[in-house]
Amino acid sequence: MNVLAYLIPVSLILGGVGLVAFVFTVKSKQYEDPEGAAQRILSDDYDDQPKA
Repeated sequence: MNVLAYLIPVSLILGGVGLVAFVFTVKSKQYEDPEGAAQRILSDDYDDQPKA
């Protein structure tokens, strides 16, 4: 039973860290274009020299 006194706060802290990381990635717009990567990999255009 003493182990629960340590595991419950640790799990809540880890869950909070995960939630903060998720909110940070959403606010930094990392999920803006989920279809873009799928379309780029199927494209025949090479990106060795990006357009100016």
